Amino acid sequence: MDEKNQFWKGLVAGIGIALVIAVSAVLFGKFYVNMSGSGSPDNQEDEAELNLTDSRIQDKLSEIEELMNNYYLDEIDSDQVENYLYKGAVAGLGDLYASYYTQEEYQSLMDSTSGSYCGIGVEMSQNIATGIITVSRVFEGSPAREAGLLPGDVFYKVEDTEVTGEDLTKVVSLIKGEEFTNVTISVAREGESDYLEFQVERRTIEVPTVSYEMLENQIGYIAISTFDDVTTDQFLQAMDALEAQEMKALVVDLRNNGGGLVSSVCAILDRLLPEGLLVYTEDKYGVREEETSDAEHFFDKPIAVLVNGNSASASEIFAGAIKDYEAGTLVGTKTYGKGIVQKIYPLSDGTAVKLTVSKYYTPKGNNIHGIGIEPDVEIELEESLKKEASIPKEQDNQLQKALEILGEDLATKR
Repeated sequence: MDEKNQFWKGLVAGIGIALVIAVSAVLFGKFYVNMSGSGSPDNQEDEAELNLTDSRIQDKLSEIEELMNNYYLDEIDSDQVENYLYKGAVAGLGDLYASYYTQEEYQSLMDSTSGSYCGIGVEMSQNIATGIITVSRVFEGSPAREAGLLPGDVFYKVEDTEVTGEDLTKVVSLIKGEEFTNVTISVAREGESDYLEFQVERRTIEVPTVSYEMLENQIGYIAISTFDDVTTDQFLQAMDALEAQEMKALVVDLRNNGGGLVSSVCAILDRLLPEGLLVYTEDKYGVREEETSDAEHFFDKPIAVLVNGNSASASEIFAGAIKDYEAGTLVGTKTYGKGIVQKIYPLSDGTAVKLTVSKYYTPKGNNIHGIGIEPDVEIELEESLKKEASIPKEQDNQLQKALEILGEDLATKR
């Protein structure tokens, strides 16, 4: 059996394991609810507490350590073993969004939300159920574009490391590196019988998280690729520029936007929506935190929002608020369905842990985790366009549908 067949066989096996874990989690969750009621703080004493310092655990680790030191054939990388102890502890939660980050991985994560980094110029998304990591966007003029990577390519290896099922942040850290050095990327591409291998040069990438232009009939177009620290200012600048050109309606494109910072998406929604609730979260104790918009700004012109199955997390906060306020029309396909919130906790030695800490709800109280948000107008992107690195707007059938809807809205307002 060749290497590629082994890859897909392993992938199918991984999916099966994930399903077993999911079923176990459902069964345990049902048992816990029946036994413990609401799960409020008063009931926490009924739940077994995690205790990794228990003498039984420490004794067992000492036994394993002694066996490794006495019998393991090759040289032991003690730092790696220690890191995997921590990674394994977090993985034991069974939460595919939870992670332990080494110092290098944590720094890479922080860099990824700052708006610039040294890498190859792609956006990557990961299917949480299968672990598959896919190229969702290739930046214009980037080393990845020059090398020939395309949206839809499935990452198989970075250098000699197989990456399916690895934490996405770890894979990003493998791709990033010193400027003007090369990284070897192996991908599976639909229609190709073998893996494709690319040598891609690393360069400083200034991330354009927002792009905009004025389309026909004075309809503004703003595409948001991710919600980073820099995104709010980029969006506000785009809005100011379009309104200076007497914008009459707006398309916000969130296709393939996998999310980002809640603070960023809420600041953007504050510019578009009237005063009121934008999103709220609830933690394991039922403690509720709200994000609201004020009355200072409100976009009172027609809005269409483009979404697809890769629109997730913060993108769904945006889409859910627009839908609940009936402030615009959602066009495209159902969103991903990630309605939970992670928080990163820095540790004293420069490492960090990411944990799922709460669920989020749209203004009308909907939690869309595992469900997604249905568009108001469902339309699939034409199949021939799905592998294109850049789609001309006049050929983009989803965008053209949004423009048609906005044109009708403008006509009824005359």
